Amino acid sequence: MPVSHRPRTFAARLDSRTDSTPFARHFLRAYLAALPFGDCYAGTAELLLGELFANAVRHSDAPADRLVEVRFSVVGDRLRIEVHDAGSGRPFLRAASPDAECGRGLFLVNELAERWGCCPRSGGIGKFVWALVAPDPDAAPDAAPVPALAPAAVAV
Repeated sequence: MPVSHRPRTFAARLDSRTDSTPFARHFLRAYLAALPFGDCYAGTAELLLGELFANAVRHSDAPADRLVEVRFSVVGDRLRIEVHDAGSGRPFLRAASPDAECGRGLFLVNELAERWGCCPRSGGIGKFVWALVAPDPDAAPDAAPVPALAPAAVAV
């Protein structure tokens, strides 16, 4: 599983399977643990990542052997989560019935993310869905502002 570390950004490629979701969350937790006040994002960020990753696996029309890439970065004081897949379909909000067992993932993303969107990947193959997570001021000691700089590398 190739992993790259760059200042302010973490990226990892995972198998396009639902049982890869815990690994994506593990990488996110490790990234946040290395950030000052990273816990300001933790709960919301893990939920959003889980929904975006699950959507990439379940709804992508990409071949099963294609990998899904997750990227995390800090933009100002916001956490940016990206999930890249080789599928061509764009996500859209659905109206799920009260007894439906699925169909609420993007509703949660829409409600919890400060903003989210979908963009084509460079090279023309696939897309990525991104979400911006604002820090939870109640999670920071004394509601201190979240620093804009991330560490140069994250050990996982």
